[in-house]
Amino acid sequence: MNVKKEMYGWERVGAAVCCVGAVVFAARAEVRVDAQVPAGNIVCERIEGDRVAVHQELRGSSQWWFYWAFRACGAEGRTLTFDFTDGEPVGTRGPAVSIDRGLSWHWLNKDFTRKSFTYAFAPSDIEVWFAFGMVYTQRDWDRFIARYDGSPFLEKGQLTVTRKGRAVEKVRIGCLRVEPRFRVLLTARHHCCEMMASYALEGLVGGVLADDETGRWLRANVEFLVVPFVDKDGVEDGDQGKYRAPRDHNRDYDGTSVHVETAALREQVPAWAHGKLTMELDLHCPWIRGENNEWVYQVGNTETNLWAQQQAFGRLVEKVEPSALAYRQANDLPHGKAWNTSANYAQGLSAVRWAATQPGIVFAGSFEIPYATANGTEVNARSARLFGANLATAIRQYLAARKEP
Repeated sequence: MNVKKEMYGWERVGAAVCCVGAVVFAARAEVRVDAQVPAGNIVCERIEGDRVAVHQELRGSSQWWFYWAFRACGAEGRTLTFDFTDGEPVGTRGPAVSIDRGLSWHWLNKDFTRKSFTYAFAPSDIEVWFAFGMVYTQRDWDRFIARYDGSPFLEKGQLTVTRKGRAVEKVRIGCLRVEPRFRVLLTARHHCCEMMASYALEGLVGGVLADDETGRWLRANVEFLVVPFVDKDGVEDGDQGKYRAPRDHNRDYDGTSVHVETAALREQVPAWAHGKLTMELDLHCPWIRGENNEWVYQVGNTETNLWAQQQAFGRLVEKVEPSALAYRQANDLPHGKAWNTSANYAQGLSAVRWAATQPGIVFAGSFEIPYATANGTEVNARSARLFGANLATAIRQYLAARKEP
């Protein structure tokens, strides 16, 4: 049972326990560990002295994955070690930490292994949130997009309603008053745990709406359709999302869609695009660590003409200054290399491969944005947003060089 409430104002509960389902463990010094945070995901197995045994819930995924998020209360002035009992789900910079209930995050960057981390609570640390990455949910998107309320270049809408009754946002931005030269589809969180993609999407949307050369050109020439949370229920509930059974959202673009969100995208995007869907860009995060996963890269399309366009676009992204997240076009992953093979698509058609079939498409691709480390540099909310802004600049340069569709 997931001990979690759908709420954004968090209250300290007087009882000093760690509760999972019907199992309650007494905790010395009133320490409590639970999943009552946005996108919370944890099972607290036991608290013994200054050590806490926990593991992440897979919740619907058919394979092991590494996402987790929880809070610790009542540990003021103590030093606790959190031991994970299911695999090695601690990333390359340790946990992301928030001492202001998720308004901001920083990496611990010390005192961790792949299976544990140790945290010294300050006397004022009544409630500290820990997560595999810097959690991003609807409340974060709402705070961001509210900055542009009243803009004539933004129109909020709804893609669909999830099976749990949540609205799935869609936003049109850019050239809305006249027929645009180009249309571009932007999506994120096909795999709900891949939160760093959302910070990059913020930067990209902000780049389109910025009062600078890039923003002005894009708003005069391009209409963007943005779907920030494809797996909305998974984002809010704190699921893994990757390898969701019977198939996850990013393998749900052929046959009859399993998920209402992907079905809505497949129906609405062609009607919106009117044959002018020039670009589709889907933002992701890769595996937890290791080769190909600690740098930003594009996943090469199976179609050679589209792969050539991805390479050209990548060269533009690399040249944008400052080079956020140290992106290098040479790190892009062509089809047939590492995991990017035909066998990877056995579960179903991805969003990018579906977009590649749409009339007028010239570029269909995805970027993998690491959770914590990219070419040795730190990935955080600021650097991911800056990379998103760089993507906006590269889109302007890429489309400005094209002839009329």
